[in-house]
Amino acid sequence: MTDPMQPVAYDDGDIDTNPTANPHLNDIIATRLSRRATLRHGVSAMTAAFFGGALLAGCDEEDNEAVTATASGPNAVTGGRMVMLTGAVTSGTLSNAAWIQTSGPAVALTNANSLNASFRAPAVAAATQLGFRLETTSGDGVTTNTAVTVTVNPIALDFTAVPKSLADVVAVPAGYNVTVLYRLGDPLAAGVSAYANNGTDSNFAQRAGDHHDGMSYFGLAATGTAPSASNSTRGLLVMNHENITESYLHPNGPTGLSAGSVRPTAEVLKEMECHGVSVVEVTRGSAGWSYVQGSSLNRRITPFTPTSFSGPVAGNALLFTAFSPNGTAGRGTINNCANGMMPWMTYCTAEENWAGYFRRDAGDNARRTAAVDAKSITAFKRYGLDTVNNRDVTDGARIGNYNWTSAAAPAAGDTRIAKFNATVDASKAANGTGDYRNEPNQYGWIVEIDPFDPNSTPRKRTALGRMNHEGVCPGRMIAGVKPAFYMGDDAQGEYIYKFVSNTAWAAADATAANRLAVGDKYLDAGTLYVARFNADGSGQWLPLVFGQGVLTPTGYPTYAFGDQADVLTHCRLAADAVGATRMDRPEWTAVNPATGEMYCTLTNNSSRRPTGANAVDAANPRAYVDTKVTGGSSTGNVNGHVIRLRETNDSTEATGFTWDVYAFGAEAGADAANINLSGLDATNDFSSPDGLWFSEPTNTAGQATPVMWIQTDDGAYTDVTNCMMLAAIPGRVGDGSTKSVTSTVQGASATVQARVGKAPGASLKRFLVGPKGCEITGITSSPDGTSLFVNIQHPGEGGDPQNITSNWPANQTGTAAAGVRPRSATIVITKADGGIVGI
Repeated sequence: MTDPMQPVAYDDGDIDTNPTANPHLNDIIATRLSRRATLRHGVSAMTAAFFGGALLAGCDEEDNEAVTATASGPNAVTGGRMVMLTGAVTSGTLSNAAWIQTSGPAVALTNANSLNASFRAPAVAAATQLGFRLETTSGDGVTTNTAVTVTVNPIALDFTAVPKSLADVVAVPAGYNVTVLYRLGDPLAAGVSAYANNGTDSNFAQRAGDHHDGMSYFGLAATGTAPSASNSTRGLLVMNHENITESYLHPNGPTGLSAGSVRPTAEVLKEMECHGVSVVEVTRGSAGWSYVQGSSLNRRITPFTPTSFSGPVAGNALLFTAFSPNGTAGRGTINNCANGMMPWMTYCTAEENWAGYFRRDAGDNARRTAAVDAKSITAFKRYGLDTVNNRDVTDGARIGNYNWTSAAAPAAGDTRIAKFNATVDASKAANGTGDYRNEPNQYGWIVEIDPFDPNSTPRKRTALGRMNHEGVCPGRMIAGVKPAFYMGDDAQGEYIYKFVSNTAWAAADATAANRLAVGDKYLDAGTLYVARFNADGSGQWLPLVFGQGVLTPTGYPTYAFGDQADVLTHCRLAADAVGATRMDRPEWTAVNPATGEMYCTLTNNSSRRPTGANAVDAANPRAYVDTKVTGGSSTGNVNGHVIRLRETNDSTEATGFTWDVYAFGAEAGADAANINLSGLDATNDFSSPDGLWFSEPTNTAGQATPVMWIQTDDGAYTDVTNCMMLAAIPGRVGDGSTKSVTSTVQGASATVQARVGKAPGASLKRFLVGPKGCEITGITSSPDGTSLFVNIQHPGEGGDPQNITSNWPANQTGTAAAGVRPRSATIVITKADGGIVGI
């Protein structure tokens, strides 16, 4: 039995008399020690409620506390802007931090594994929320999260408009920088001397040409020989050299320009070589952009460079010459204005005002009628090749631009100059293989160039028709859909065209190694269309196909079409025949990369009148008198406009469209009811739109609501301002209204209904004003949009060595030395904060 007197130990309560399964404090502490994270987020709060914070602190004095952090970002930003996400630790010891996106369009976070991260706000079509969380981890592994929301609004033109100016300098908004990159005469090849700029320089086959114009940037891969769609620090600039300012190319200006004079051969060769195309390597280093003299990819393409013909006209008798008796080869390209960058990384250049270079002797119409046929005279007249020396003599002599063919041949048998004499030699073969009667038919085409292969032969793509080609702009490329290519014919009363390939787009072709072969695939077979604009805002693409409708030997009384080669070589006549709409000088075309809508600049038309043969219509609704501040006046559609169209079902294959006018050029103070229909003000009034381009879809400025750039080539508003470039964020076809517009000129009056887009307001701003006497033309950018390349053409136009009217670009960064001649040049515009240009 138990002894009742057995000594009893001291009971201090350290025994468990609770038979329940409720947790013991010891268990709680043990759990805390083994699972701190769980305790932090749950049990700690309960325990603190019972025992206060001191108990936990006393039980775990060796552990770090959870990090207490704050996180913030801007409440709202516009697309394209850099956004800073900022975190801060207010207590505890930080081990790791990471920003994680939780919602909205995906963005690339820079320094995501830190307290402070950044990203560029994406392009959005409407206000869009982006969610992020800052995840912080303490030294003992405790994680906390803090949420941040940023609202991104559509991109905006984030600069103060540049005022109109007559100064002899390129002006851009505050916060932007201008660098002169590539000037007339700059040496391309190693060993070629620096440009003296006094008229003594030669060898322009290895120098930059004159009159810089349309231009594209092609990124270079690390190999230095292949394309890279993303390289924004090394690439190739490919640009046109449309024409020359001959007065500055020679020591005392040109000699022998008048009829009956003889030009020096050396002067003529220099002037010819200043035309064509440049391919030049450019790089961006710590000091900015520069071009690479001596690059193996540098190249000049001139009126002497061998070319080949492809497509339906290749080999046709219309192309037979003494140089190419079978009509498959040619020499050179000339008067290259706008351009097009093909999706397979080739460059297309457009031959514009080529007809003016050709000579025809008096009586050549009669000789040509006898040797060829009468319809060839009709064709020549329609393309501005008639033999006229004044309005009363219809078969007189034309000497051609700059009187080139008066010069002696460079050497016996050298026909590089003689090819511009299209006079029929009746003693030669009737098919044209003994002279250059057909040489004009070898010009007026789109010419495709592979910039990555300096040994490749440029190809003239005849399926796209022959005209005063301003440029060629691809529509959106969608796999499985036949692509379209849009073109303007730059002359008064001419037409807007599109070419639709027979071959549906395959995305793999964008990176094909044989780029000109891809051009063969998409550009050599298809249908050429011309546009008809109806008064109700609808339109049709009319096919120019031999055998259809009136395009037959007997269907059109003015001209008997013989075959498809005839239709394409004389597509102006074909467009006349099918009833296309005559436009106010169609210039550049550009396609909105987000919507697929096509825009075309109609630069002006001095022949437009209220009534008569050039009467106003819905698509060309204005004719008026514009009085200059300096005296005198201009008449017609003086300031031009920008038209746009939307394809049916947004398809490049469509044969129908809707249209309106995006903006009408005008002075801010002009009659708002009939002239300044777009409500332009001092920040955005402009005249004679010419160059047109959308920012690249590889950066925010070219996505969702892309930026459109408008450049001017003006003679009407130059009493108030030099030519300019504007940035715009356009809306959509049909976003405006119909207005009744009355035109009155010299007592004649007419009223039409115009379809006017929404007033652009602050979504159109003047971004740049050029130096004296220039045209602003040609634009491209690096893929990331932080560098914008722009061409300044013919500064100081109208001057000569005895009367130099501009010193640009020598004076861009300071006062130029006395007597410095102006030079066409490419500039680079960058933003001081490194951001995307324009937004």
